[in-house]
Amino acid sequence: MLEAIQQLALQYAPYVEQTKLIVHNVTLSLYNVFLLPMIFFSVLFYILAFSGIFLKPEKKKVTKNYDWPMVTVQIPTFNEPVALRCVKKCLEFDYPKNKLEILIGDDSNNPSVSNMLNNFAKKHSKLVKVIRRTVNAGFKAGNLNNLLRYSKGKIVVIFDSDFVPSKNFLKKTMPPFLEDENVGCVQVKWKYMNMSQNRVSKLASAALMVYHHILAVINSKNGVSLLFGSGQAVRKDLLLKLGGWQEGSLTEDVEFSLKLLKNGYKTVYLSNFRVLGEVPFTIKGFFKQQKRWAYGNAKAFLQYAKWILFGKNLSPLQKSILTFTLTGYISAPFLVLFTLFGIISFMTGTPAQIDFYKFFKETGWMFLVNSGFMAATIIALIKEKRIRMIYSVIGSSVTVGFVISMGITAGLFDAITGKKMNWHMIQKRGNEKLNWLK
Repeated sequence: MLEAIQQLALQYAPYVEQTKLIVHNVTLSLYNVFLLPMIFFSVLFYILAFSGIFLKPEKKKVTKNYDWPMVTVQIPTFNEPVALRCVKKCLEFDYPKNKLEILIGDDSNNPSVSNMLNNFAKKHSKLVKVIRRTVNAGFKAGNLNNLLRYSKGKIVVIFDSDFVPSKNFLKKTMPPFLEDENVGCVQVKWKYMNMSQNRVSKLASAALMVYHHILAVINSKNGVSLLFGSGQAVRKDLLLKLGGWQEGSLTEDVEFSLKLLKNGYKTVYLSNFRVLGEVPFTIKGFFKQQKRWAYGNAKAFLQYAKWILFGKNLSPLQKSILTFTLTGYISAPFLVLFTLFGIISFMTGTPAQIDFYKFFKETGWMFLVNSGFMAATIIALIKEKRIRMIYSVIGSSVTVGFVISMGITAGLFDAITGKKMNWHMIQKRGNEKLNWLK
C-alpha cells in the first residue's frame, strides 16, 4: 500500500509542480496588480495624516443669556442595563428642568432589563419615561421614529445607551441652533472611556480617532459634516419635514446627514467638545461594528451618488471630501486581496537561499506602501496625547486589523450586491460592570 502511494506521488509530482508554478505566477501577477491601488490609497491617507498635523479644533464662544429651547433626550436601547448610566448622567444636566424630558426607547425582549428601566423611570417620573413599540421594526431608526411621536422638544438629542454625557452637554450643543436657523444638526466629538481596556479596544479607538481628529474636522471646515449616531442634536421640525430616520438603514445618521445637506441645511461639528462612549473590546464586536459601518456608508453613498457627484450645490472639493468619507472603506478589500495573493505567491515560490538584503528591502517597501492609514493613526494618537498606545496599535493592526479588514470587505460586498444585513448588538463593558446601578 505504501509503495503504491509513493509510486502515485512520483507519477503526479510533475503535474503538482506545474500547478504550483502556475498558481505562483498568477498570484504574483495579481499581487503586482493590486500594488498600484494600495499605493494610491496609502498616498491618500498620507495626505490625510499630513493635513491632520495642522488641524486645530474650532473654538466657539458661548454666551450664557439664551432663551433655552425645550429638549427631548432620546436613548434607544435593546437589553442594555447600561442605558440607566446614560439616563443618570442626563438627569445631572445643568439645564432648566422644565425644558427637559428623557425618553428611553426600550426594544428589549429581556423582562428583567425592562423591569429595571421601569423601576428607575417611576422614581424619576417627572423627567423620565419608557417608550415601547408593539413591533420592533426598522432597527434603531424605527425606534427613534417611534420616540419622535412622543417627543415634546424642539430639539432632539440622541445618545446610544453606552454614552456618558457631561453636565454642560446641552448648554454646549444648543447655541448653534439659536444662532443660525440654517443649522439642522449639531454633532459632538467622541471620546472613549475604555480605550485602554485591551489591544482590541486600543485599535478600535485609534481607528475612530483618525475620523474624529482628522477627517471629521476636514469635513467641518469644508461645510460637509456628518452625524455619528450618538452625541448628536437635531431639530425636530426638520426630522418631520424630511421624513424622519430611514428605517432599516444601518447608518441612519449618515443617510439623514446627506438628506439634510441636499436640502440646504448644515451640521455643526463641535470638535472642541467631547462626549464619552465605549468602543468594542472583542474581535467579534469590532468585526461586526466595522462591517455594519462599511455596509451602511456604502449604501448611503450609492443612494446619494448622483447628487454627491453631480449636485449643483456642492463644490468640487466638497464632492471629493464626501466621496472619500463615504467610500474610504473600499481600501480594505484591496488590502485583503493584496495580502492574500502575496502570501500565496510566497508559499508557492521555488525554495532558495534567503537573500536578507532583498528580504528587508522588499519588506520595508511593502510596509511603506501599506502604512498610509497607520501614519494617520499615529497623528491622531499624538493629538489625543496617547503616544504610548502607538506600539500596541501597530502590533494589533497587522493581526486584528487584517481580520477587521475582512469584515469590512464582507460588508462592502453585501452592500454592492444588494444583500440585506441585520442589526447586531455589540458587547458593551458597561453592561458587565453594574456598580453604577447602586
